Amino acid sequence: MTLTNRHALAILAALAALMALTRIHHFGPLPDASWAVFFAGGFYLRGRARWALPLLLVEAVLIDYVATQRLGVSSYCITPSYWAIVPAYAALWLGGDWLRRAHRGEARDLLRLAGAAFVAISVCFVLTNGAFYWLGGRYPDPNWAQYVERFFAYYGDFLQVPAAYLAVGAALHLVAARVLPSLFAAAPARHDD
Repeated sequence: MTLTNRHALAILAALAALMALTRIHHFGPLPDASWAVFFAGGFYLRGRARWALPLLLVEAVLIDYVATQRLGVSSYCITPSYWAIVPAYAALWLGGDWLRRAHRGEARDLLRLAGAAFVAISVCFVLTNGAFYWLGGRYPDPNWAQYVERFFAYYGDFLQVPAAYLAVGAALHLVAARVLPSLFAAAPARHDD
């Protein structure tokens, strides 16, 4: 893709707004788009705005702080394991970055998207769910049987929500690629990313 700085800033603003509007669950019925935001950020912004990942991480933490400290949202998930979101969200970012580098502007890109999203979301879930279960202090006697049971109880939902957002994003990307083909053309492989 041949994004300019202006386009990258517009995409970053849109992703930040989407996360702000959905992460709190205070402004409407939409589920949290954060995982899709980090994946999309890796796809659109990795080569253009290296500072976007830390900026979105800070936004996520600030949203959680405001939600739990000022808006009455439960702080149940805020435990010592909370910081697992850093490597977990980085895994999503790297999944999007891999997809960007593998993007060829062809129909097979949808299969690449599905595969990259599945792997990145799964790694993110393993990191966040595992850290919460084993390090969060909410389970007095953690054990593998209970962990596996809880893993599969939540995994489907945590896979479906970002996948749905990414499907909508892919559809918007395809429309934009038709309207602005020079902006969304697959760029030749770069080795400096």
